[in-house]
Amino acid sequence: MQAGSPNSELWAGTRVEALAFGRMPVLWAAGWFAAGIGMARIASQPSAIWLLALMLLGGLLAIQVRTEWVRLIPLAGLWIVIGFACAEIQPSASQQAELRSFADGVNREVRGRIIRVRHFQDVDEDGVSGVSLDVAIEAAEQDTPDTMHMVPVYGAVRATVTGDATLPPMACGDHVDLPMRLRLPASYRDPGAWQYGDYLLEQGIGAQGTVKSSALAAGMHPGGAASLRCRLYGAQNWASQHMASYVDSPANRSLPQRVRMTPADAGMLDAMLFGDRGGLHHELRIGFERTGSFHLFVVSGMHVALIAFGLFGLTRLVRLPPWIATTVTIALTAAYAALTGFGIPVQRALWMSALFLVARLLDRERNTLNALGVAVLGVLVWSPSSLFEASFQMTFLAIVAVAGIAIPLGESSFLPWARAPRRLEDVWLDVRHEPRLAELRVTLRLVGEPVARLFGGWARGWAALLLRTFLWTLELCLIALVVEAVMALPMALYFHRAVALGLPANVISVPLVSVLVPLALATFLLSVVSAWLAVLPGALTGAALHGVTWFIARLSSGHLGNLRVAEPAWWVCGFAIAGVVLCCWTVRRPRWGWTPYAILPLVVAVILWPEHPIVTPGRLEVTALDVGQGDSLLLTSPAGRSMLVDAGGPVGGLGPLMAARNTGFDIGEEVVAPYLWSRRIRRLDIVALTHEHSDHMGGMPAILRNFRPRELWVGLDVPSAAYADLLHEADDLGIQVRHLRAGDHVDWDGIAVSVLSPSLGYANRATPKNDDSLVMHMQFGKASVLLEGDAEKKSEAAIVAAGMSGPVTLLKVGHHGSATSSTEAFLSAAAPRNAVVSVGRANTFGHPRGDVVTRFAAHGVHLYRTDMLGLTTFLLSRDGTLEVRRPDGAQRRDR
Repeated sequence: MQAGSPNSELWAGTRVEALAFGRMPVLWAAGWFAAGIGMARIASQPSAIWLLALMLLGGLLAIQVRTEWVRLIPLAGLWIVIGFACAEIQPSASQQAELRSFADGVNREVRGRIIRVRHFQDVDEDGVSGVSLDVAIEAAEQDTPDTMHMVPVYGAVRATVTGDATLPPMACGDHVDLPMRLRLPASYRDPGAWQYGDYLLEQGIGAQGTVKSSALAAGMHPGGAASLRCRLYGAQNWASQHMASYVDSPANRSLPQRVRMTPADAGMLDAMLFGDRGGLHHELRIGFERTGSFHLFVVSGMHVALIAFGLFGLTRLVRLPPWIATTVTIALTAAYAALTGFGIPVQRALWMSALFLVARLLDRERNTLNALGVAVLGVLVWSPSSLFEASFQMTFLAIVAVAGIAIPLGESSFLPWARAPRRLEDVWLDVRHEPRLAELRVTLRLVGEPVARLFGGWARGWAALLLRTFLWTLELCLIALVVEAVMALPMALYFHRAVALGLPANVISVPLVSVLVPLALATFLLSVVSAWLAVLPGALTGAALHGVTWFIARLSSGHLGNLRVAEPAWWVCGFAIAGVVLCCWTVRRPRWGWTPYAILPLVVAVILWPEHPIVTPGRLEVTALDVGQGDSLLLTSPAGRSMLVDAGGPVGGLGPLMAARNTGFDIGEEVVAPYLWSRRIRRLDIVALTHEHSDHMGGMPAILRNFRPRELWVGLDVPSAAYADLLHEADDLGIQVRHLRAGDHVDWDGIAVSVLSPSLGYANRATPKNDDSLVMHMQFGKASVLLEGDAEKKSEAAIVAAGMSGPVTLLKVGHHGSATSSTEAFLSAAAPRNAVVSVGRANTFGHPRGDVVTRFAAHGVHLYRTDMLGLTTFLLSRDGTLEVRRPDGAQRRDR
């Protein structure tokens, strides 16, 4: 008798149920509810209300129809209306506008209490370390023409402590009265750019600040009640610091190097166990991201969900009753979530997992997808905006991939064969299996008898063990493949990655992590008592960590380990979602069970298939990106080839450097690259670096790794460790480095590029300077562009003296509009009709300087500023005309 026949229900096993409303009503309701939330996001309120009214009217008419699916229309319409209403009435997050009005960069007195203390220690060679404070502000100093006084202000500030003074003991609840320089988080008005300010607002932080360590010591007032959240953060910090103490202990240092835990290992364990990513090694993080295994090694929403279901599986393995297993799992997962700091993604994953487990407990037939519907509905009712967040979507899709596709595929193929050898010694169980599986059990017993006579009864089940091991490994591979295929869309959409090595990485890493986590927890708990008690588990933990990191590093080192993809078009997203739904449907139909094997590879292929970049044919495009107080320009030729000039970066100082370290923020990865991907650019033809200052070069390494340009254009080689590292990376990636000096000419896709500076006689053997800048003139028919970099008066005078500068259509202003550039003689020679200056909002340098702006106005130049307009695009035609496109949709045509 074949599986799936009318009598197959007589045999033991799990049936794959159809995706019908009668079997999974809450899942369908959750889908309709989510559709209503989506409608509220994309449709205007009046049009949506009319659409919903028409849907309900059609539903009332459909009640008269006898066809079952038609009669579901009124119910669907009702859930869509409820979802729409919930999305409309959800209160928006506090923007802390009152506090943000004080974030003007002025040093002012603030009063509040500490709600979080974080200690950072970077494990890279530079050894950057520091302290960050989250302070709930209660009052701030306000200046008036007559006096200065404290006014009530409510919000929270994340402050970086600077200076070398000894810091006092700090704890949650301590009151502070400090002079603090408040500023707004950097925001970048470029499509796809990650907004740090939005990230802080989600955590209840409205502004950033800096405070000197000497002022902190004088302004501390210990004492005060700490909130529960503050105590949770304190527990997280205590755990991280205790792990670091074990690493520094004589007990750990006495171990051989291969099993000795290092500060990098401690940073990895902090991220894995406690959700503290402050010490996670940057290179290690990149390796995990490239192989799609990052979620296994840091606490995230998906991590909490996986832990919850792992705990539940363990409780069921030891045969605890279902209600006890559910209660224990939720309690332990909640305790673990609290230890990680209880961030928003962790909270959501905890609630979703708890609702799922409770729904599964109450559902007598244990319908996994229906229980998932309960969890999704509960989370969306509480927070409708969660539907649009990556952590929610990925947690949901992970469960759909496993329970909705992978397990049904296994159940309809090899999983019954994996369960058949259970309790092989109980012959009476044979009759509970269909004939072919009963025959397998008999065969395994016959094969085991000769071995048992030779080696004893313990060896009787060797054949069954081998078979089950092989089939369960096959199941792990199937789950990994299906999950990677389903996750291809969110990985491309949110992280612009194609995880080509996810299968080997997860198949090897998952078993290792399942061993590593208990060992690491044992090390931590024993080290609380004594470091010497933790030596044995610590050695095993160190060995396991080194094995995992070695494997991930080798796996991610090749080109396949860093496949980046452009932003998928809307129709690609729709096709992928429809493909996943179709797989969930057809895998439950006996005649169509094979379709997921065809649909999932097709979905992945469509997501990864390279689309044509978005360019303007026939015109030269110059786009000034909004990278704050830095420079980055995208140029596309009339034939669609691309060149990036500079890639932005931090402007010196401990504050920006610490912000980059602590948040993992890389302007090349988070701002410049997402914009290029939004233009569907997968590979750049040329990247040009004007000079080695960090605000031009800081984002360049990420650009080289992600877009692998064919050539890297540079000017003067100046002694700089960061620049040497960049050239080394270009060599590793096979990028041709081209040195250019004044007098060089390059034909770039029909555009004549002339290099004006640095001159052949210019040299700089000290630190990088602005006059090192590579200055390029580009001629396209009657239109021309002059890109100055940060060239100052000396370079401008040399260009004018050599007669290399003539009237241009567009000028990229030198050195962000500083008084050291844009001289009267240079502007007279260049005679630009339009100019663009890349500058950060409210920057401390006062760029662009007022006298420079006045000078441009006196020459009749239209000046465009990225601090006011954000990203701005200039389209030059061969006849010399120029069109300006601004982010707000405004256009201007210049003849």
